[in-house]
Amino acid sequence: MRQNDPIPAIAEAHARHLATLPFEDERDFEDADRGFLGTLADPVIRDADGAVVWDASSYGFLEGQAPTTVHPSLWRQSTLAARHGLYEVVEGLYQVRGLDLSVMSLIEGDTGVIVVDPLISKETAAAALALYREHRGDRAVTGMVYTHSHLDHFGGALGIITAEEAAARRVPIIAPEGLVAHAVAENVYAGTAMARRAGYMYGAALARGPRGQVGAGLGQTTSTGHPGIIPPTHDVTTTGQTVTVDGVELEFQMAPGTEAPAELHFLVPRYAALCMAENVTHNLHNLLTLRGALVRDPNVWASYLTEAIRLFGDRADVMFASHHWPTWGRDRLVEYLGLQRDLYKYLHDQTLRMLNKGLTGAEIAEEMTVPPALERVWGTHGYYGSVSHNVKAIYQRYLGWFDGNPARLWPHPPQALAERYVAAIGGVDRVVALARAAYDGGDLRWAATLLDHAVFASPDHAAARELYADTLEQLAYGSENGTWRSFYLSGATELREGSFGTPVATAAPDLVAQLSPEQIFDAIAITVDGPRAWDLDLAIDVVLTDLDRAFHLTLRHGVMVAVEGGAAGDAGVTLALTKPRLLAVLAGDLDSPGLDITGDPAVLPQLLGVLDPGDPGFEIVVP
Repeated sequence: MRQNDPIPAIAEAHARHLATLPFEDERDFEDADRGFLGTLADPVIRDADGAVVWDASSYGFLEGQAPTTVHPSLWRQSTLAARHGLYEVVEGLYQVRGLDLSVMSLIEGDTGVIVVDPLISKETAAAALALYREHRGDRAVTGMVYTHSHLDHFGGALGIITAEEAAARRVPIIAPEGLVAHAVAENVYAGTAMARRAGYMYGAALARGPRGQVGAGLGQTTSTGHPGIIPPTHDVTTTGQTVTVDGVELEFQMAPGTEAPAELHFLVPRYAALCMAENVTHNLHNLLTLRGALVRDPNVWASYLTEAIRLFGDRADVMFASHHWPTWGRDRLVEYLGLQRDLYKYLHDQTLRMLNKGLTGAEIAEEMTVPPALERVWGTHGYYGSVSHNVKAIYQRYLGWFDGNPARLWPHPPQALAERYVAAIGGVDRVVALARAAYDGGDLRWAATLLDHAVFASPDHAAARELYADTLEQLAYGSENGTWRSFYLSGATELREGSFGTPVATAAPDLVAQLSPEQIFDAIAITVDGPRAWDLDLAIDVVLTDLDRAFHLTLRHGVMVAVEGGAAGDAGVTLALTKPRLLAVLAGDLDSPGLDITGDPAVLPQLLGVLDPGDPGFEIVVP
């Protein structure tokens, strides 16, 4: 695929960053390398079929000075995040870093080891555990902790221990209350759209290298193995709750509604070590992730960091998290907690101040300036989240998508709007000419706006697509944010080569199996094609024989409603089956054993016939 060199405006911006950012501060490199014990002999991790699910060596190009195709600050962050291997945090506490997007921590107990956040895939988790055992002995897994409800913190559980062994040995699986419900809902309800956009966000289809994907800021990228989950056996519900696992006391702090809807922090008094999950990492995090999610609350986030300082600040000598490297020293970790707290609180409060003066989200994002004392700290930079999109998220949280201007209340959708703009400007060739002038002058944001309209008005216009791809590529070269870079380069790739679809699906079978019956019926209702179902009037009783539960389903006016309790007397058909068999039915299997149908057999196909699953290859940069 053809790629361009950076235009002068990008090279000049990089030179300014090199001159003004604190590159002389190398403490992060000292911390990231501290305690290194060794790494995999073969840095390539494969699944059972031989497919590569992780290749740590693919980031071997990250050394020396940043090339002009990468923001020097992002290059610095990526060289840190790409370090891989087993590290001793303190004697008895270890981390495996650089073998997935997240970090796996291991706490040694009296007889075995407690695993914290077992990565995304069972393959990477198994490799991480094997690396630990190579250096620390073949210790049995005596507990597991999921700090929060995102896939990269529980998905590799089955690579650590089988569900059967965990049950037989009564291995405690500890998590914040509500983790499974939040985890499966996020990966199923809007999972198709999120997964497609995550392909852009993490640059999953991009080549790795100085002109491609260099990292996501929070970690390098996501592994592509097989995720699953072992459901928690112990829910943490209150701050101050303690659990002793294998002789090691864990003291918890609840932090719901922060980086994840279900999240916790904990202190390990034995090692004077504080785990801050994903709420204190070495970057500005997302308040609204670019793949899409519910908007997070920075005010609550900041309040839990203040509480963590009060609860643990005088008892912790090291702070570790589910991404990046630890922070050692009581004074340093308390200072860093305070800096991260101030970062989220500042963005929240200043956005609200300007919002109440009438500025819109886009205007506030341009106006917002982080205090110099925070800007000088590498760990506050927007490698994963950004000031720009976080400010817009705060605006969205409080006021929604509408900025109050009535002209923007009912605009045309993108393609219709583009056609009108292009016609008003004088046709697509004129739009491309104006965009070329903007590109040559270094005004890449305006060039991208013009070319977005050009391509949506004339998707097959070769010159518009080519210049649009070139523009996105330059925006990528100039971005400090890893996920912005991947979004820009992914857009350029699809303009040049066509849609790459969804490289990684999150709704894995082991996760879907954890859906409650209510969530399964919600997932069905979401896929009902309303207009096609307007004239249907269906009633179905569903008896889940393995759960001893019954539900009454109705489909009327294009709306499917499920009510527990079963028979209402109007059902055209009754289905008796297990929950796994119900999932198979929804996947199209009506013929295998285990489905007992009483009544009109035509009713079920009528329901299945109006279901409209999501499209994992929907277009993003073209209509």
